[in-house]
Amino acid sequence: MTRLTGHAYPWDVLGDPSFAARVRDHGIGDVTLACAYHSVRAATPLHPRHQVVTAHTSALYRPVRPEAWADHRLAPAPATWLDAPDPFRTAAKSLTASGLGVTAWVVLTHNSRLGQACPDVAVVNCFGDVYPHALCPRWPEVRRYAADLAAEAVRDVDLAGVLLESWGQQGVTHGSMHDKTAGAWSPTTVRLLSVCCCAACRQAWDLDPEYVVLTLRDAIRNNVDIPEDMAGHIRLARADAAAGLLAQVVDAVSPDVPVTVFTDPDPWAAAPVSAVDGRVTTAVVTAWSTSPTRAEAVASVRKTLPSSMTVGAYVTVLPPVDPADLPAHVERLLTAGAQQLNMYHLGLAAADRQHALGGWMGL
Repeated sequence: MTRLTGHAYPWDVLGDPSFAARVRDHGIGDVTLACAYHSVRAATPLHPRHQVVTAHTSALYRPVRPEAWADHRLAPAPATWLDAPDPFRTAAKSLTASGLGVTAWVVLTHNSRLGQACPDVAVVNCFGDVYPHALCPRWPEVRRYAADLAAEAVRDVDLAGVLLESWGQQGVTHGSMHDKTAGAWSPTTVRLLSVCCCAACRQAWDLDPEYVVLTLRDAIRNNVDIPEDMAGHIRLARADAAAGLLAQVVDAVSPDVPVTVFTDPDPWAAAPVSAVDGRVTTAVVTAWSTSPTRAEAVASVRKTLPSSMTVGAYVTVLPPVDPADLPAHVERLLTAGAQQLNMYHLGLAAADRQHALGGWMGL
C-alpha cells in the first residue's frame, strides 16, 4: 500500500483549527512538518489569521537550548516571527491529537545565515566565489552542527520519523534575493560551478588541487566539460563528503526514529543515491516535473537501493504544474517503484489546488 504524506510549515497548523480535518479529507495520514528550515516567504491562502508568513532567516522551530549549543560556532537561530516558544512541538502535538502522524522535516546544510557568518565553511567555487546559502559537508564543524541540529529537532516529540534535506553539497543554483543567474550558464557549466573547492575539499582530492581548479576554470570559460577521470574523482569525493555527514546525523538520531532522505540518481546531485546510508529507511526522489524522466529517476533509485528500503516520490501540486497532469504522473511514479508519495504543499496550495493533494488517488 502506498504511503501518503503532506508537507507543511508550523504556521500552517498553528491557529488553524481546520487544518487537520483538511489533511484527513485528502486521505493523508502523516504530515511532514518543517522543524529546521531555511528562510522563506510563504503564502498561507487558507489560514484564518494571515495570508503571508516571512521567515527571514533559517531557523530551528524548537527551543534553541543554550546547553546544547554553548560550545558551537555554528548554531541555529530561533523562529522569532512566531509567538509559540516551541512551534514545531506545539503543532506536532495538535496533529497527533487529531490522529495524524508527524515526520520532522530537517534542512541541514542549506543555511544562508550561517554561510554569511562563517564563509570559511561554506561552499566555494573554483573562482573563489563563496556560496553563503550552502555549508560544505566536508568540514567536521558542519557535520557536528548537522548532527546536533537533527538531534535537537527530534528531542521529546512523538514522531513517525525524520526527513533530512540538503545533507550533501549544495551547488550554484539558489533561487533567492531576486536571483539574477537564471540562463547565464549551460547545464555543464552549472555543474562545474557547483564543485566545491574549499580548503577541506581540496585536501580530500588525491589530484593536485591547483591543477583541478585551473582545469575547472578553463572548462567553465570555454563551456566544455572536464576530463572524465577528473570528473569521476570529484564525484566520488563529493559523495564521500555527503555520506560522512549523513552517517553522523543518523548516529545522532534515536534508532527508534525512522530516517527518510531526499536523493537522486544523478551522481552530481547534492545528495546522490550512492551516498545513502544503509540505515536510512526511505529515500525520496524529487518528481516536481511531470516529465516521464522523473519516473525513470525513481526506477533508477529503486534498482540501486536494497528492497528493504522504501522509495518515495516528491510531488508538487503548485504552479506551473497542471493538476490535470497529476493522475498520469503519479501512475508512472508508482509503476516505476514509488511506495510513498510526498505531497507538496498543504499550506501553500490555494483552495483550487487542494483537491490535487490526494483525495482523488484512492490510495
